[in-house]
Amino acid sequence: MLRRLPKSALQRVWFCKICYKRYSSAFTTAFPGKKDTSGPLPKSYNPQFVESVWYSWWEKSGFFRPEYNKNVKHRDGKEPFVVCLPPPNVTGSLHLGHTLMVAIQDSLIRWHRMNGRETLWIPGSDHAGIATQIVVEKKLQKERQIDRHTLGREQFVREVHKWKEECGNEIDQQLKRLGASLDWSRPNFTMSEEFSRAVQEAFISLHDDGTIYRGNRLINWSCALRSTISDIEVDKQPITGATDFRVPGYEDPIQFGVLHYFSYPLDSGTEIPVATTRIETMLGDTAIAVHPDDVRYSHLIGRKVQHPFIDRMLPIIASETVDKDFGTGAVKVTPAHDFNDYDLGERYSLDSVTILGEDGTIDCPVPRFNGLRRFDARLEVIDALKEKGLYGGQKEHAMVVPVCSRSSDIVEPLLKEQWFARCDNLATQAIAAVESGELSICPKMHCKTWQHWLLNIRDWCISRQLWWGHRIPAYRVSFRNGHPKNQKADSENMWVSGRCYQEALEKAAAQLNVNEEHLELTQDDDVLDTWFSSALFPFAVHGWPSQTDDLDRFYPSTLLETGHDIIFFWVARMVMMGQKLTGRLPFKEVYFHSMVRDAHGRKMSKSLGNVIDPVDVIQGASLEDLHARLEGNLLDPAEKERSRRGQAADYPRGIPECGTDALRFTLCTYKAQGEDVNLDVNTVQTYRFFCNKIWNAALFTLNALPDNFEPSPMSETLADCSIMDRWILSRLSDTTSKINSGFQGYDFPIITSAIHKFWVQNLCDVYLESIKLSLRADDHRAVVSRNVLHTCVDAGLRLIGPFMPYLSEEIFQRLPRKPEREDPSICVAPYPTTGEFPMFDGSLEERVALSLDIVNRIRSIQKEFGIPKLSAGHIVCNNDDLRGVLSQLCPTMVTLSRCRKLQMTNQEPDRCLATTVASNCALFVEMEESIKLSLRADDHRARVSRNVLHTCVDAGLRLISPFMPYLSEEIFQRLPRRPEQEEPSICVAPYPNTEEFSMFDSSLEERVALSLDIVNRIRSIQKEFGIQKLSGHIVCNNDDLRGVLSQLCPTMATLSRCRKLQVTNQEPDRCLATTVASNCALLVEMEDIDVPSVLERLQAKLAKTSTGLKKIEAQRSIDSYEDKVPLNIREKHDQQMEVLQADSARLSAAVAMLKTTR
Repeated sequence: MLRRLPKSALQRVWFCKICYKRYSSAFTTAFPGKKDTSGPLPKSYNPQFVESVWYSWWEKSGFFRPEYNKNVKHRDGKEPFVVCLPPPNVTGSLHLGHTLMVAIQDSLIRWHRMNGRETLWIPGSDHAGIATQIVVEKKLQKERQIDRHTLGREQFVREVHKWKEECGNEIDQQLKRLGASLDWSRPNFTMSEEFSRAVQEAFISLHDDGTIYRGNRLINWSCALRSTISDIEVDKQPITGATDFRVPGYEDPIQFGVLHYFSYPLDSGTEIPVATTRIETMLGDTAIAVHPDDVRYSHLIGRKVQHPFIDRMLPIIASETVDKDFGTGAVKVTPAHDFNDYDLGERYSLDSVTILGEDGTIDCPVPRFNGLRRFDARLEVIDALKEKGLYGGQKEHAMVVPVCSRSSDIVEPLLKEQWFARCDNLATQAIAAVESGELSICPKMHCKTWQHWLLNIRDWCISRQLWWGHRIPAYRVSFRNGHPKNQKADSENMWVSGRCYQEALEKAAAQLNVNEEHLELTQDDDVLDTWFSSALFPFAVHGWPSQTDDLDRFYPSTLLETGHDIIFFWVARMVMMGQKLTGRLPFKEVYFHSMVRDAHGRKMSKSLGNVIDPVDVIQGASLEDLHARLEGNLLDPAEKERSRRGQAADYPRGIPECGTDALRFTLCTYKAQGEDVNLDVNTVQTYRFFCNKIWNAALFTLNALPDNFEPSPMSETLADCSIMDRWILSRLSDTTSKINSGFQGYDFPIITSAIHKFWVQNLCDVYLESIKLSLRADDHRAVVSRNVLHTCVDAGLRLIGPFMPYLSEEIFQRLPRKPEREDPSICVAPYPTTGEFPMFDGSLEERVALSLDIVNRIRSIQKEFGIPKLSAGHIVCNNDDLRGVLSQLCPTMVTLSRCRKLQMTNQEPDRCLATTVASNCALFVEMEESIKLSLRADDHRARVSRNVLHTCVDAGLRLISPFMPYLSEEIFQRLPRRPEQEEPSICVAPYPNTEEFSMFDSSLEERVALSLDIVNRIRSIQKEFGIQKLSGHIVCNNDDLRGVLSQLCPTMATLSRCRKLQVTNQEPDRCLATTVASNCALLVEMEDIDVPSVLERLQAKLAKTSTGLKKIEAQRSIDSYEDKVPLNIREKHDQQMEVLQADSARLSAAVAMLKTTR
C-alpha cells in the first residue's frame, strides 16, 4: 500500500518512523502537558521535532493571558500592553502578508511580556459579509444545486453559521502554528451574540443623534451581487486602450477602453459634439458641460440641446472642472451614474435620472432600449445614433475600469436610497488627534495620507443588500389603513431604530404622539457594511456597551499594528467610532507595516499563483502539493491554470522546509517601514541555516557543561574573566542595548541584525572557537569559561525568544538554570537588559577587533597561497599598551587563524611577507612552506577531451551548414577528418542524426544544469559584490547528487573563475548562503567580501533605483494621468518601471543576503 503513495507521503512516513525511534520520549508525554526534555538534544536541527507540543503547553499554562503577569504589573507599576489582532476574514486563510503582521505583533507582545508587563493580544475573526455569502452560495450551488432564495433568509443564515463552524477555524490553526501568543480565552467573532449587541447599540446611538441618516445618494453597485459594495472592494484596473473583459451574465467579452463620439442637436440646426466611454448612460444625461474659457463653446453657454431619444431638454453649463483637451472639450453630464457628474449636478441643481435597474437592465421610457442589459444597450444606442446621423465614431482611449473584487462584475455608480454615516465632524476630531500628538502614527509619512483622506471624506454608505451580516435595527413607520395620517406618514418616509420591534414601536408612537395600535413597522432587510462592525472592534471585544472589568482595564489598546492599505477603510473609522461612542481614542499608537509582495515585486494574488500558505513554508511543499491546494479554491478554470503556471515558474522544485522560527525571523529582517517587501521564499531557507547554527552552538554548550553544573552568579565570575570572556560579555551588553532600543522604535531590521551578528559572528565564529582548548582542561579557567558560555547562551536564547519561540524554548528547557531563576518557560523569562549586563567596554572591543582583523589577514594569506597552516607569524607593534593586550590575545589568534605559531615583537623579522594591520601594527608571515602549483599534463584525460571537442565542432559545422554554407565550409576543410570520412565538401557530408549521436542522458543533463546554475550564482555574486575570485562550498544532503557535483567541481571552479570550490554535507562557518535547489545550497566564504564597502555600494544603488521608482510613480499619480499623458509616454513609463522594479528586487536580495552574514 505504501508503494502506491506519492513520494512526498512516503518521505513523511519515513521521517515519522525515524523521529519516533530516535526521539520517542519527547512525544510520549501526556498531551497537552509539558514536552519531555530529559533526553539528549538531537544531533541536528529539525523544525518538526522542535515545534511539536510546545504551543499546547504554553496555552494550557496560561502564559498568554494577562493575568499571568498581573502581580508583576502591580509590583512594577507598568500599564498593560494591549494589541488587537486585525480580524482576518472567516472565509480566508493566512498568506505571507498576514504572516508579517503576526511576526511583528507577536514579537512585540512577547518582548513586553518578558519585560514583566501585563500583556493582552486579542484574537478575532470578521464575518466578511459579501465574501462569506458568496462562498456559501457557491457551495450550495455546487453540492445541492440550489440558491439562497430557494432556502429563504433564515435557513440560509443557518447554513452560513454551519459552514463557519465546519470550515471557519483554519486561520486559528495557522496562527497557532505560527506561535502567535494570543489569549484564546477571549475569542471574538463579529457575528457573535455579544458583538452583535455592540453593533446594534452603536447603530441606535448614532441614528438617534443624527450621525446615521437615510438618504438618496450615489453608491458603488454590483449588478451581479445586487448589492452596494465598499470602495475597497472595487479594483480599479487601468488599461491603455481597447481591452476585453469577461462580465458575469454575458457569453461574449465586453470591450472597454474605447471613446465614443456623438452629437447633441441644437435648436439652431447645429450640433455640439461630446465624447464618452459609457455611451449607454447618455439615456440619463441631463446637461452638457463646457469650460467657461473654451472659445469653441463659450457662446453656447446657457442654451439648451434636445435629447435625441427622450423628450428632455439639456442645458449647456459652464464648469472649470471640464478638461478642454479631453475628447471634444464638451462633456455629457449624467448625475445619477457618475460620481463627478453627481457633484456637478448638486452644484447646478440638475435633475438626476436613473436609467439602470438593480439587475443591470435599462429602465427608461424608450421602448427600444427599455429592458435591455446595459452592455447590450450600449450597442443598441450606437446603432440608434448612427440612424439619426449623430454618431461620430470611436477611438481607443486609456481609462480605469472599476471591477468588483468579489464578483468580477463591472461596478456601476447608482443613485440609491441607503443608510449613511456623517463623517465630517468625526474626521475633524480624528485629524486633531494626530496633529496634537494624542495619536501617534509610525512611520510619520502616513500622517500626510491620514490628513488627505479625512479632509476629503464623504459620508459613509453603511448598508448592504445581503443576508449574511448584522441586519440593520431600523424600522420603517407607516399608519395602519383607516388612520387619517397614513398618507402623511408614508410621504415623510419615517424610520426609527430599536433593539427590538416593541422598543422601535414605542419610540415611533412617542415621536408621532399616537397610540401604538395605529402604527405598523417594517424592519429594513439590508445589513450593515462589514467595516461598520470592524470599526467597533477595539472596544466591542471588551464587552462594550457594558462597563466590564476588561473595558476598564484594557481599553484603550496600546498599539494598533496593521497594513497601510486600510488606513482609511479601517484605522480611521476605528478612531472616529472610538472617539464618538466611548469618548476616547481606541489606541494610543498606530504602526503601519509594509505590504508583502512576491520575489518579483508583484502583489499577492490567487490568480497569479503567488499566494503562499505560511504552513507550506514551515513544513515544505512539493509543486504537486501546491497544485493540489488550488483544487480546493473556488477559482474558475482559467484562473486555476494561470495559478499553476505561476507556481511552476516560481517554485519548480517546490518549497523547502524552513520551519516557523526561520519564517518569522526572515520577515522581521526586512525594512518594515515605508517600502514594500519583496519576499523570496528561498531567503527563508537562509535563516533556517541560522537556526541550525544556534542549534549547533547549543549542542556544543550542553556538551561542554558537566552533568552537575550549576551556574555561578556573574558577580563572582567577572573577577576571573579573561580578555575574551570580557569581550563576549561586552558584545552581549551592547547587543542587548541595541535590541531594546530597536523594540522601542519598531526598528526590526536593527534588532534582527544585532541578534544574528551576536550569535554568528561574535559567539559562534569567535568566542566558541577561542575557548575550545580551555574547556578541555579541568581547571578554574575552564569553570569561568563555562559560566560565561552559559550566560551568553542563556541570554542569547532570551534575546531571540520573541522571534524564534520554538527553538528558544526547546534549548532553554534543557539549559541549567541559575538558582534565583524559576521561570517555567522562556515566554515569561526576563528579557535581557543592560541592567542585567552592564559590562560594555568600548576600548576592549576596539582592541579585540584589531586582533580579529589580524586573524582575517592570516586566513587570507593562507587561502591566497594555498597554505593549510602558516609556520609562524609575527605581530610588530610599537604601542606598549596595545602590545600587552595583543600578547594576551595571541593564543586566541593562533586558535582562530589556525597558524602554528604567533608572537608579539617590536622588531621587524627577516624573510617575511609584511602587511599593515593598523597605523601602529603590522603582520609579518614566514614563507618557508612550499607553495605548490598544479601543472597541466598531456595525459589520457586531455586526449579524451580533444576527441570529444573535435566531434562536437565537426557535428556543429554540419548542423549549421544549411544556413551558413560559406563559414561551415571554410572551417570544415581545415578540420582533421576521421579515417572513414571521405566527403570532399560539407555540402555532401552526412547531416547529424540521433543514430550517429545516441548519447542523450536526461538525468545527467539535469544535474549538469544544476551545476551550471551554481556557476551562474557564483558569477552573479562576484559581479554584484565586486569580487574577482571567491571561495565557495556546495552543501548537499543527497548522496548521489553530491557525488556527481563532486566530479563537476573542477569544471564549476573553472567556469565561475572562483579560487576554491568544494562539495560537502556540513555547513561551514562565516559564509554567505544562497539556495540553489531544495536539497542544495551554495555558501560563499565571507573573507572574500569587504562587507561594509559592498553593502554601502549596493545600498547606494538601491537608493538610486528607489528614487527613480518614486519619480515615475509621482509622474503616474498626477491627476488625469491616463487622459493627459500620451500613450507612448505612458508605455515608456511602464517599461522604465518594469526595469527599475527588477533592479530593485535584485539589489534588495543582494543586500538581504549580505545583512544575514554581517
